Amino acid sequence: MRAARFHEYGGPESLVIEQAPDPHPGPGEIRVRVTAASVNPIDWKLRAGALHRLIPVDLPAIPGRDAVGVVDEIGDGVQGVSIGDRVFGLGGVTGATAELVILSAWAHAPDTWNDEQAAGAGLASVTAMRGLNALGSLAGRTLLVEGAAGGVGSAAVEIAVAQGATVIGTASERNHEFLTSLGAVPTTYGPGLAQRLSALAPHGVDIALDTAASGSLDDLVAITGDPTRVATVADHAGGQRLGTHVVNAENDSTLLSAAAELGRQGRYTPRLEQTYPLKRITDAHAHAERGRTRGKIVIYI
Repeated sequence: MRAARFHEYGGPESLVIEQAPDPHPGPGEIRVRVTAASVNPIDWKLRAGALHRLIPVDLPAIPGRDAVGVVDEIGDGVQGVSIGDRVFGLGGVTGATAELVILSAWAHAPDTWNDEQAAGAGLASVTAMRGLNALGSLAGRTLLVEGAAGGVGSAAVEIAVAQGATVIGTASERNHEFLTSLGAVPTTYGPGLAQRLSALAPHGVDIALDTAASGSLDDLVAITGDPTRVATVADHAGGQRLGTHVVNAENDSTLLSAAAELGRQGRYTPRLEQTYPLKRITDAHAHAERGRTRGKIVIYI
């Protein structure tokens, strides 16, 4: 199969397109012929070697955690999916930016999403939903999403709105119209946030989700009044120091199915910053590494 790989840690230029061995699913896994895969922060951090002590990978490695495609091989014990089904989901920490990928968690992709949108849904929706679930019931509560324009943040906004929350989202001013389109009340991040929120939410902010690791966790705890009313998916060290909920993404088919159902209802649509062909993966990784994206960066295979 054709795949993007890096043979040593380095910058985006370390990625090459080459032939790699075809993978095969083990028990409880499926193989998908990939149509598109997304680029997540963990992808370029692994490639750069920033996580090599925490998450060692065997080189050469194929970046990518989530993808969409058509099922073409099914492992032992798998039920509820057939050859030819269009699914999106998650595999290991590497492996998705290739013509074939092994998924261990998946859901049927809704017809309301094109392939690029479905490719951007896997890790973003699971991360957002786990962060939101840590905060309890959302209905009737005011939620602040820090970093609301990014891949995880934009997913969290739409999913929280669908669950009945009033959502305030922080982002740079250029993304405020985008946040409004998602159903959030936009505001800027940084100094003075508490004062801005007092005008936007005169009855206070009930809960907060940090998706940005912008150093704002102390402020979010002060704004909500209790570290257990704050969850972070991005600043694990800060969350542990302060006693907030610290959430990791997990390969969870139940959450993927819930996201897909919201997609079928038209209540969650993965948002895209830009798409690239596989041959331009170096540009895609460079774009992702610059940060401040609005939605997901996706590679079509």
